[in-house]
Amino acid sequence: MPEHHRATGGAIIRRAIVRHRRRLLIGYPLIILWQLAETLVPVVIGLVIDQAVDGGSVGDLAWTLAVMVALFAVLSNGYRYGSRFVVRSMETEGHLLRLEISRHVLHPRGVRSDRLTGETLSLATSDARLVPLVMRQLGFALASLTSIVVVAVYVLQVDVTLGLLILLGVPGTVAVIQLLAPLVAARARRQQERTATAAGLAGDLLQGLRPLKGIGGEDVALRRYRAASQDASRATISVARSWGYLSGLTAALSGLLLAAVALVAGREALAGNISLGELVALVGLTQFLAEPIRALGDFSAQFAASRASAGRIAAFLRSPRILRPGRQEPATERPHLHLSGAVRHPLSGLDLEVTPGEIVAVTIDDPAASDTLIGVLSGEQELESGHARLGDVDLAELTIESRRRHLLVVSHHTEVFEGTLRTTVDPLERHDDSALAPVLAASAADEVVGLHPDGLQRSVRAGGASLSGGQRQRLALARALATDAPVLVLQDPTSAVDAVTEQTIAEGLRTVRSSEHATVVITSSPAWLQRADRVVVVREGRVVASGTHTELMAGDDYREAVAR
Repeated sequence: MPEHHRATGGAIIRRAIVRHRRRLLIGYPLIILWQLAETLVPVVIGLVIDQAVDGGSVGDLAWTLAVMVALFAVLSNGYRYGSRFVVRSMETEGHLLRLEISRHVLHPRGVRSDRLTGETLSLATSDARLVPLVMRQLGFALASLTSIVVVAVYVLQVDVTLGLLILLGVPGTVAVIQLLAPLVAARARRQQERTATAAGLAGDLLQGLRPLKGIGGEDVALRRYRAASQDASRATISVARSWGYLSGLTAALSGLLLAAVALVAGREALAGNISLGELVALVGLTQFLAEPIRALGDFSAQFAASRASAGRIAAFLRSPRILRPGRQEPATERPHLHLSGAVRHPLSGLDLEVTPGEIVAVTIDDPAASDTLIGVLSGEQELESGHARLGDVDLAELTIESRRRHLLVVSHHTEVFEGTLRTTVDPLERHDDSALAPVLAASAADEVVGLHPDGLQRSVRAGGASLSGGQRQRLALARALATDAPVLVLQDPTSAVDAVTEQTIAEGLRTVRSSEHATVVITSSPAWLQRADRVVVVREGRVVASGTHTELMAGDDYREAVAR
């Protein structure tokens, strides 16, 4: 699928079948051959009986027995090898879908989605497993349809009435069964959505368990999850009930049809119109028909469930990118950061310039304005008017590689991944211990390393669950400093550490950010304001004052804001 914005559930299913067509073109004929062999077993048994009862020659009897052996050989191998090809295709397709979802999430331009982490994980697990099932469903549907046609052709040769009864009765039975299929499909879609929501809330709850306990919010979060879980449970029971209705209706209708076939066949045998072997064959075939009729009856509901999962994946793959694909690069490797008349609510004409060698502290009265500024600089939000430039290039026009090389924006919502302290600070493994030592010291992360005998090899659990909030902040800051980005923007980098450590970090930053680096720290902490080369005061979305901390302390408003 070349363009994700064109992806639909049907297109994903068609693509799955097309890209595994070579294996399926081997697997499907083998499965059909297996089903045909199973279909012909009653027919051959009937021939054996007729040969024995009618006094056929030993050669004829041996021939029919040889055919029986051949049928069972096909039975034992056709399904075995056919399923191998189909199951291999299913597993490969599930793997490819998981990779596609992962690539979409990890794309350098990012993805704009309001799904919770658990919901996205559900797409890559549950939905990616359900979509490839359509290949198995299609194979068995083709095999069932073929076997029904073969049965009808054989029965027509034995008795026209019986043949017509099967040819007309089977489609009629399947058509009636399809009346329940939309109900099953709708409930299956609802169940998938409810389950994904519950999984998303569960992941969100586990990730935020520590702060929830800190504010005493466990009960509220638990009630939310319990409600979502119960909703998912009810939807699952509803789906199971629908499948029960569908299975019951299928069994009842196919039973009535097969009873009618057996009754007519019995009357024909008593009338002497068909032989004993043909009667045995017809009775066997009527019992056999229950399986393909059920398979055809279930096909549409099963297909609808797979298509619903494919539709959910397609909707996610259509979610837009965060960053635009720019094509320009700054003229210099050490550019300055410049905002001019930047407007995006609540920013209302913000002007800011940071040149290499400067550490600029920006104190903002409104947390929403701080988040918006971070969003604009990271590319997650676009300005309504004004400009945000890196050197001589608008931020929106930067190439992804250039943005990564020149600008790093670190929000206060830091992520720590599973691994070790070393992989947390240096995920690309570019630095040795001597290169990491200065950034660890500057961020006070060396204290975190020294707390454990394993040092940098200390294990870190997913989400940094084995670390305190302050330790996570220090490691995130060390990771940012280790990139040596020419322009670095930090949002409240020490909000979770104690005052003494904050002083140490504020002093240490200057030791690793040389005259070639431009650094912005969005903060209201006096420790940072005192050590910044310049402080920019933002009120109501615009700059109202700029100068050193000492100069600004002469003003009552600034002094009161800092003291607060």
